Amino acid sequence: GTNGKGSVSVTLLTLLSRAGYRVGLYTSPHLSSVRERFRINDSFISEEKFAELATRIHKILGQDKITYFEFTTALAFLWFAEENLDLVVLETGLGGRLDATNIVNPLVSVITNVSMDHEAYLGNTISEVAGEKAGIIKPGIPVISAVKNGQGLAEVKARCEVVGAKLLVYGDSFSSRVAADGTWEWQGGGEFADIFYEKLRCSMKGDYQIENASLALAVIELLKGEGFSVSEKIIGEGLAAVHWPGRLEYFCLDRNTRKPVTCSGTAKSVSYLLDGAHNPAGVESLVHTLKSECVYQRLIVIWGAMADKDLQKTLSLVAELADTIILARPEGERSADPELLLENVPTRFKEKCKLYPAVEDGIAEAEKLAGKDDLILIAGSLYLVGASRKLLLGELVG
Repeated sequence: GTNGKGSVSVTLLTLLSRAGYRVGLYTSPHLSSVRERFRINDSFISEEKFAELATRIHKILGQDKITYFEFTTALAFLWFAEENLDLVVLETGLGGRLDATNIVNPLVSVITNVSMDHEAYLGNTISEVAGEKAGIIKPGIPVISAVKNGQGLAEVKARCEVVGAKLLVYGDSFSSRVAADGTWEWQGGGEFADIFYEKLRCSMKGDYQIENASLALAVIELLKGEGFSVSEKIIGEGLAAVHWPGRLEYFCLDRNTRKPVTCSGTAKSVSYLLDGAHNPAGVESLVHTLKSECVYQRLIVIWGAMADKDLQKTLSLVAELADTIILARPEGERSADPELLLENVPTRFKEKCKLYPAVEDGIAEAEKLAGKDDLILIAGSLYLVGASRKLLLGELVG
């Protein structure tokens, strides 16, 4: 899917590992260390094992060349094959039809949603993008999806009909509802008709995470038909414990010690929200969350993006809310220069902007500007979020 793949994947890992299974997880991209892409339950791959497997792949290749993503996918498969796992959760990298992960024959396939992103590779219409993502659908393998766009859903349905795959769609075969007390409920329909969960809580911010969690629960129900067991207690506790760094990740830092502290709204600390939203649909969800769930006096945004993204649309969305926009450049040859970002900010908002090419300088300026009731948002690219998170909190994998 376009957005939500990682959230669904890490939710599945959390629920299944808490149920006692040994589960491998392969995701991308990483925030600051490539080792983040490879997990078994709560443990990332070690430096020694990564080096060992990378060396083996290098020897097998000889003079042949593969892409970076093909390399990491091969490394994941090698590691998982040797580790006596019960299940593996694989997140596709780009599209689906031609993705390196698409050589497997899974127990279930998930297509979270479809919106415009990576147009140069996936196509310029929703139908084209959906067609590429529907390439993961296999004969006889059930498909879980929350695709809402009519053209996108039509492509997914068509592919399922061609290969004989059962399609279970969010809002039809299963749904969710927020209760008056702030918890939420999962209601099955169709073959899930007798299944109901209530008093659920998502640990991650953003009401769209309820949709992602609902997809994960639908997968769990299908896996039960394959002999796996996850109790209602595990589901409730697991959903409340899911942690996915860099996705609406909120924390406060003591200005002096630079250590994380309880957010108390005092001048001694500064509040941060980190989110990897980088396409229009993702930024729309981010803006909705800022309006509906976040309390702050002023919003100071540090924004960086890849040059091939829809800069005009994403910057227009965030500029409406921001009091100050600090335009930075995360490392990487695809990163947009701050000057290019500024060109894509609507004219009426340009006076809000400051250019700080170095991420660390942008963070320093944001903290100078931030008062005790203000919020610093870092978004626009997972590469920016990763670099910022490393500066603020250190390495995720240690």
